[in-house]
Amino acid sequence: MRGIVFVAVGVALVAACSRAPAIPTGPRLFVTNEMGGDVAVVDLASRTVASRIPVGKRPRGIHTSADGNTVYVALSGSPMAGPGVDESKLPPADKRFDGIGVIDAKQGRLLRTLPGGSDPEQFAISADGSRLFISNEDAGTVTVLDVAAGKVVSTIKVGAEPEGVNLTPDGRFIYVTSEEDGNVSVIDTASLAVVGTIPLGPRPRSTAFLPDGSRAYTSAENDHAIYVIDALQRKLIERLPLSGPAWKPMGVATSPDGSRVFVTTGRGGALVVLDAKTNKEIAVIPVGDRPWGLAVSPDGRTIYTANGSSNDVSVVDVDTHAVTARVQTGDRPWGVAFVQ
Repeated sequence: MRGIVFVAVGVALVAACSRAPAIPTGPRLFVTNEMGGDVAVVDLASRTVASRIPVGKRPRGIHTSADGNTVYVALSGSPMAGPGVDESKLPPADKRFDGIGVIDAKQGRLLRTLPGGSDPEQFAISADGSRLFISNEDAGTVTVLDVAAGKVVSTIKVGAEPEGVNLTPDGRFIYVTSEEDGNVSVIDTASLAVVGTIPLGPRPRSTAFLPDGSRAYTSAENDHAIYVIDALQRKLIERLPLSGPAWKPMGVATSPDGSRVFVTTGRGGALVVLDAKTNKEIAVIPVGDRPWGLAVSPDGRTIYTANGSSNDVSVVDVDTHAVTARVQTGDRPWGVAFVQ
């Protein structure tokens, strides 16, 4: 009888040890680690990494479904190559690893990988959540994916080296930046056709919209500036040179109330805050080495930046302009998504 008890206890211990780490149920971040091949789940209550989800090669762009139950992540089998790198000297791409990873946010595990075209980097989710619009950097296209069917429904030609893919607040249009051509292609989400092109400048990266959809802000990495776009007339209305000569504007986001614009500066190591009424800098906050992706809390009071070279995420208080915490997340964090 005693032996049976020991066996039962032993089995229970083995089972307990083999279980996946518990996923926090409160506010948390999902952070892509481009070199680590995983997504770190950060518990914001404890400000620690609660678990890691292996997803595949080069996870970069990341977004959450409207209900917060699903996290999508762009994966790529193409080798890393920064600006000015001779890509002919790089190892060949392994297209088997291109795709969109689908993560169950509650269970904290990868469910499946969907097709995402060649070299997926960033993407946007349609207003109804049924489709993903995915930039294919090496092909100069945007792939439109039907999420439920898991099938590509269209491939749209855009500018060379597409990067940022951002949805207008009304859900009607997608803005796609072209790093090589220095412009933005505007795609109608209903007709799946390019309905306009907005000339900008050197190496635009990503776009954020004011909540009312009147203006868009696009970062220009090699112009050290932010471009302000009239989103109704689809034309450039102002170039905002940033004050730091070493800054490389990368990620852009706006506050929920439309009063602030947040810009990560890559090699500049800082988060810049702009007043959306005056388009003037009101704060420069050192956050870490090479900040790229960023996320804004639903109340607009906290910003989270993924700092690629320092391997961490910074938690920034918007009111005090201070970094309140830095959380080590993995090897070369790239993108960050907030889950309530």
